[in-house]
Amino acid sequence: MKDLQEILRYRFRDEGLLRMALTHSSYANEMRGHGAAECNERLEFLGDSVLSLVVSSYLFQQYPDLPEGELTKMRASLVCEKALCGYSKELRLGDFLLLGKGEQQNGGRERSSILADAFEAVLAALYLDGGYEVAKKHVLRFVLPELQHVDDDELFKDYKTVLQEVIQRNPEERLEYILTDESGPDHQKNFTMEVHLNSNVIGVGVGRSKKQAEQSAAKQALALMGIEV
Repeated sequence: MKDLQEILRYRFRDEGLLRMALTHSSYANEMRGHGAAECNERLEFLGDSVLSLVVSSYLFQQYPDLPEGELTKMRASLVCEKALCGYSKELRLGDFLLLGKGEQQNGGRERSSILADAFEAVLAALYLDGGYEVAKKHVLRFVLPELQHVDDDELFKDYKTVLQEVIQRNPEERLEYILTDESGPDHQKNFTMEVHLNSNVIGVGVGRSKKQAEQSAAKQALALMGIEV
């Protein structure tokens, strides 16, 4: 627990909360009759609400001119399962999870849904132990870099989908996204993706996540085709 608290940059007064946040239901079920072990599902429920409040409040204050629909899309991109899984991996939560034997053997430490749930549960533990400001600081640690590396328009436009729709007009054509470079420390990686049309490179993109890099590559490909989005 000490190592994880250092990664979280927070020292728990009640370490039991952190342990509960890391306890998957599969482990809790195995421990029945061998000592109490409450799973993290209730904390996940609370963490989901705390996460939504922190992100919604921040976006509301920072983007006063955006309408409700665009704020909703922006928030969704920052708190979706894929994003939460990425945040969780930055914290190495998978290394600290308490999983049942079966779940562990089936790759539970890398399962996107489990990691996303763990991020929300740990957030709830931080909220209960340290209050709203501690939880807010933790969330913004991950959300702010995402906002800084994506233009506002990027959050609202799915360039990959547009490109796919264009290419589908010719059924024999095939799109493929290929990772060509990965650089930087674990907490601040940059990814370079190429989008290939058959065997030809038609766009290159860089981003803080593979998803962002793919969108950037698709945007470049559309621009080269003379298609405005």
